[in-house]
Amino acid sequence: MEGPQRAGLLPSPARPDPAEGTIPPVSYSHVAGGETHRFQSLAQVMAAATPLRSGDELAGLAASSEANRVAARYVLADLPLTTFLTEALIPYEADEVTRLILDTHDVAAFAPFRSMTVGDLRNWLLSEAADGPALARAAPALTPEMVAAVSKLMRNQDLIEVASRIEVVTRFRNTVGLKGHLSTRLQPNHPSDDLRGIAAAILDGLLQGTGDAVIGINPASDSIANCTDLLKALDGFRQEFDVPTQSCVLTHVTNSIQIIEAGGPVDLVFQSIAGTQAANDGFGVSLSVLKEAHEAALSLNRGTLGQNVMYFETGQGAPLSAEAHHGVDQQTLEVRAYAVARAFDPLLLNTVVGFIGPEYLYNGKQVIRAGLEDHFCAKLLGLPMGVDVCYTNHVDADQDDMDTLMCLLGASGVNFVICVPGSDDVMLSYQSLAFEDARWMQRRFGTRPAPEFDAWLQKVGLSDGTGALSDMNHFVKRLGKVA
Repeated sequence: MEGPQRAGLLPSPARPDPAEGTIPPVSYSHVAGGETHRFQSLAQVMAAATPLRSGDELAGLAASSEANRVAARYVLADLPLTTFLTEALIPYEADEVTRLILDTHDVAAFAPFRSMTVGDLRNWLLSEAADGPALARAAPALTPEMVAAVSKLMRNQDLIEVASRIEVVTRFRNTVGLKGHLSTRLQPNHPSDDLRGIAAAILDGLLQGTGDAVIGINPASDSIANCTDLLKALDGFRQEFDVPTQSCVLTHVTNSIQIIEAGGPVDLVFQSIAGTQAANDGFGVSLSVLKEAHEAALSLNRGTLGQNVMYFETGQGAPLSAEAHHGVDQQTLEVRAYAVARAFDPLLLNTVVGFIGPEYLYNGKQVIRAGLEDHFCAKLLGLPMGVDVCYTNHVDADQDDMDTLMCLLGASGVNFVICVPGSDDVMLSYQSLAFEDARWMQRRFGTRPAPEFDAWLQKVGLSDGTGALSDMNHFVKRLGKVA
């Protein structure tokens, strides 16, 4: 591949010729509180400007003080956006995610932003000019690093305000992401993959009107035979009740490819992804493998309304946990993962925001901030972002913190949330939202499920047409006969 400068994206930066001597390192500095704060690299500026989180502290990347953090934000605010096109945080030659970001950057779309600094971009995003259509046009102009940088200058309310204007719509058997709609992933995990236990969880979720984004199972056993059985059971259920949704067994992408080749009923191909090539190597994936899976899923042509066939999950801290972070802060690397997702036009993308643990997000405050950042950054890059509003039991957080994040994401216009029976996933041993929480969100924010799924709920007698649940006896009796 050609590099961005060689491809003519930008003129080469004015720097000394290496033949004339050593190129001096770029240095950034700002005076705050009577002290001069110096940062030796762009990566150091980005890390120091990030709101406090335990992952960056663990990696030795966090700001040394609040004054140091403020100084880094001043430096960042004055930084030209073009800097991110000439100074790669992770070397172009060493990382295929960097190459993807720079080689696919839309130069024409970037033209209106070329003279802006990061601070200018923030001001534009918060202006009346940045309405929904303008933000959609901006998506291909912005790289993940630009978006991560501007998010570090924004308050929580800023993240909510901008994200709420952005509509990202995807389609498979229904339509996800329309304004005025909130979708849900129904997650019926079972510790032994017992089909009757899974069916009970699906019934519980459907009776609460959830499952339009996807009915997605994390398998306890990742064997191809077991995953195929689960897919066939889900597909049989969907066809029996003519449910306008999609199913997914969250097995490794290479397993999905083999299942597709064997004729299995794969709707969506799932994969966890990260923002560096080394971290994705740890997941056992590459851009070429994802491309193969994307093409395999498209070949089945199972979607009736569209062919968004991929489902990706991310989470702040994944590259650090794999020692694949290259000295870059975890939030910036999280946003780089969205470039990988964007390359494959997914139906769904979500961050499992509090799942990785307190080593990366220590408490409720950090989880809330990270959830808002992830949603904002992905939406600004044009992605159909959902959030698993979740935490593990060893994080300094509780359900009240999740209620706060749930409300803030509802105000942000999140595409979908993940729901499990009783908010407790008994297979993965973590806390998420309950089916009832999604119903509360829809009532509180005046949203409905995907239109096709909403119509189905009325058809089978699970909704009275106003969004309220209605008599369930007919559906329960019919499901009992199938089970």
